[in-house]
Amino acid sequence: MDKETKKKLLDKAIELKALVYGDFTLSSGLKSNFYFDGRLLSMDPAASKIIAEWIIDKSYEYKADYIGGPAVAAVPLIGASVVLSFLNKKPLSGFFVRSDKKEHGTQKLIEGNIKPKASVVVLDDTISTGGSLFQAISAIQELNCDIKAVLSVLDRKMGGSETIINKGFHYESIFEINSKGELI
Repeated sequence: MDKETKKKLLDKAIELKALVYGDFTLSSGLKSNFYFDGRLLSMDPAASKIIAEWIIDKSYEYKADYIGGPAVAAVPLIGASVVLSFLNKKPLSGFFVRSDKKEHGTQKLIEGNIKPKASVVVLDDTISTGGSLFQAISAIQELNCDIKAVLSVLDRKMGGSETIINKGFHYESIFEINSKGELI
């Protein structure tokens, strides 16, 4: 993503108050002096388009046919990217991984038309320790899929991205947080 586009996305994050400062407890249980709500960006038309274009470009670069990630945060990213890729005449298929298997109907853990051994890019809005992301990756690996890369909007630099890389996956994010709590 070029600097001008990244700046537009950062300006939108500030405008939407997707980045707020205070005393927060994250889903991992860790404390933080800031909170990033990626859903505020992924549900905004302009920001969603910017993020989806980046996801699509990266998915083509990594030669993936499917994009997916953990529910709930990845779902709007997946939806926007799937539609935009279709409009670009190079469609990607999407899926998402539930935190728990459904207890009714088909009792699926993964929703979507993903096929075993598919080439996949895994998405999440924010990476902290990677707990929910690693649950999704495990479910995807059970299908013997080839995970080409893991992408996020924000890397909180709390160990998750390092673990992703240490597990042998390619990892990229649009933003990361610096020691002052600023998105860079």
